[in-house]
Amino acid sequence: MDANNLVTIFGGSGFVGTQIVQLLARAGYRVRVAVRRPDLAGHVKPLGAVGQVMPIQANVRNLESVQRAVKGAGAVINLVGIGYESGRQRFRAVQTMGARNIAEASKQAGVTTLVHMSALGADPQSPTPYAHSKGLGEAEVFAAFKDAIVIRPSIIFGPGDMFFNRLASMARMLPVLPVIGAKSRFQPIYVGDVAAAFVAAVEGKVKTGRVYEIGGPETATQLELMQRVLAETHRRNPLLPVPAVIGKLLALPFAFLPWAPLITADQVDLLQLDNVVSEEAKNDKRTLAAFGIAPTAMDAILESYLWRFMRNGQFDRQAA
Repeated sequence: MDANNLVTIFGGSGFVGTQIVQLLARAGYRVRVAVRRPDLAGHVKPLGAVGQVMPIQANVRNLESVQRAVKGAGAVINLVGIGYESGRQRFRAVQTMGARNIAEASKQAGVTTLVHMSALGADPQSPTPYAHSKGLGEAEVFAAFKDAIVIRPSIIFGPGDMFFNRLASMARMLPVLPVIGAKSRFQPIYVGDVAAAFVAAVEGKVKTGRVYEIGGPETATQLELMQRVLAETHRRNPLLPVPAVIGKLLALPFAFLPWAPLITADQVDLLQLDNVVSEEAKNDKRTLAAFGIAPTAMDAILESYLWRFMRNGQFDRQAA
């Protein structure tokens, strides 16, 4: 461990961040959790010893707050990302310019290690705003901090995820399930494995200045993943493949609602694309194996949290 064992994690109070905080705390690091609303991040404090984990205020769109957050840190992790645009939270502002602010501030502060979360499919040439901003964000990170480590995960699953939980919730509410991008392939990866990869990167276990693509041990189509959800929840909803143009029509009303949309037009486009580790990354040994981590299978985890979507909850689970 580095003599300066302070790690700043932007977005560290979320689904992936809390897992990373726990692992870093167990390894003896001091953790600074940089979030927009530290008053809503009190749940991270008990993840370490008294005073070991501390939420602080920072907004990646505000350079001065970012500079304060990285001051004195030996390593910085950026997990900040958005799935849809709302108010001032725009893809370019958060995932491109925000990434640049963190990388530039980290370099100026003398940070030794910068680990940046991107996503499979990130590409500055992508026609989808999400993947486009992610690709530009990677370029900005390397321009400011050439030895950064970029990690692109596939869909991340685990208790509290926004993928399988959402599908299961839809299966509970809708008699027929629309399937957008039915033939698109995904490589879901367990949140614990993603967290372990970030900690390994902080500890210097992989080469820097590289982009790593990480996925789980299984590749499945969107249709197959929805069938798996139905099997795990003991439901028999008919599945109806929906073309992209119809998917966008279904997404249209959500753009005018004041709460988080069920799906957006941009996400419909993303669902038409494969989301798996590339052959190039495999050949270059830029995969989960580089971190020394054996991927966890979906069968080992999904049952532990999807049971609550069964018709009779835990009682159905016990009967099975």
